[in-house]
Amino acid sequence: MQINYQKSIMEIYEAMLKYYSGDPMRIQHFTKVHAYARIIAVEENLSEKDLYIIEVTALVHDIGIKKAEEKYHSSMGKYQELEGPAEVLKLLDNFKLCADIKDRIAYIVGHHHSYDCIDGIDFQILVEADFLVNIYEDKIQDKAVYSVREKIFKTSSGIRLLNTMYNLQSNNPYNA
Repeated sequence: MQINYQKSIMEIYEAMLKYYSGDPMRIQHFTKVHAYARIIAVEENLSEKDLYIIEVTALVHDIGIKKAEEKYHSSMGKYQELEGPAEVLKLLDNFKLCADIKDRIAYIVGHHHSYDCIDGIDFQILVEADFLVNIYEDKIQDKAVYSVREKIFKTSSGIRLLNTMYNLQSNNPYNA
């Protein structure tokens, strides 16, 4: 099946805008995560299909939050992971995507707070992009940012963005 990737990404973006209508914080979050995920993926020279998977996953990665807040009155990561796959598959059923692409996106959405489950560059890039945004949005302190860099970040592009954005030293001053 031939997909016009850019057209499809814009259609999914519009669907997510509608999904989170009236919630500018969530819209701004997934928009920023998408931007950083795309930057990292392009800099890492990924295939067009992998870039597409990363971009769509970045747009929908937190889709489980609404159901989690309804059911558990919490947006905790574990609840997002429980509710996200079904929600994303329901949304993606409106688009002509191959089953393997939908399944991969649903897998990442259902595990994106379980860092020990990272099993591919697409998943890795999504996690790095999400952290780039969450560090700022959650006002994470420098010591924790260095720890995240050491434990989570793997791509050279993600590490460069993190270091530049948060003005990190090459050596962790908290390990002295």
